[in-house]
Amino acid sequence: MLSAAEDRSSNAKPSASRGAANALTIDVEDYFQVSALAPYIDRRGWDQISCRVEANVDRALALLRDAGAQATFFTLGWVAQRYPAMVRRIVEHGHELASHGYGHDRVTDLSPAQFREDVVRAKRILEDTGSCPVLGYRAPSFSIGDANLWALDVLVEAGYRYSSSIYPIRHDHYGMPAAPRFAHRTASGLLEIPMTTLRVMNRNLPSSGGGFFRLLPYTVSRWMIRRVNQRDHRPAVFYFHPWEIDPDQPRIDGVDLKTRFRHYLNLGRTEARLRRLLQDFHWGRMDTIFVSDNASVSAH
Repeated sequence: MLSAAEDRSSNAKPSASRGAANALTIDVEDYFQVSALAPYIDRRGWDQISCRVEANVDRALALLRDAGAQATFFTLGWVAQRYPAMVRRIVEHGHELASHGYGHDRVTDLSPAQFREDVVRAKRILEDTGSCPVLGYRAPSFSIGDANLWALDVLVEAGYRYSSSIYPIRHDHYGMPAAPRFAHRTASGLLEIPMTTLRVMNRNLPSSGGGFFRLLPYTVSRWMIRRVNQRDHRPAVFYFHPWEIDPDQPRIDGVDLKTRFRHYLNLGRTEARLRRLLQDFHWGRMDTIFVSDNASVSAH
């Protein structure tokens, strides 16, 4: 387990040769809370499942400490309630605490009133637990798009400063391909910080982590991020989940082949790839890069 003093003492400034900071984000949820596994796991039984999220977050904190990197942890209120000491360690080690909602409900499954209750509840729990303001929100499974942009207005009303919930790609579970590729102000005044994409032949290719990071060779992900940094002159936004560095997590019985492939592919290689990524680029917090640096925000 990391102490705050240990983390600060080894949090050396990254080499200038790695360029300006990109944003590293971690979606803090346990393996059994993933949306793709929802048809196979009854959320009413979550409390009867042995959690692995705390140990995996501590592994992530160690990775960041070793690389001298900072990150934003988009954390479920459900997790924060059960592991308050873990939440406090995230904050003590200099990382940003942000909201992933309370119970990992997709926004597409909620009414405006239910969504408001979810994001207000999560923000209150996280701020009380971490003793810090929570400025950012990321929707579970990037579930804000054309059909529910009202959610951005609700986030403003709930006191959030920014969202990272819209993925400007085509995907069978989410995506809004016509959305701006880079950080921008929405009509409600909220700062929306999309996941990073690479524009190739009039199409946005996902270039920001998750399953694609595990599927593709590491050199492809590195090339994509460098391309966005050098050609678009923009910081990238990368994400992963704590369960993606946990190859020993229990396997869920009866999962269809497509879901099994997406969830379990290359789990044993992810941690080593992340170590390379953390060394190849300079990584920082979302609030530091985007909220405090208006140069990274475009008008919309």
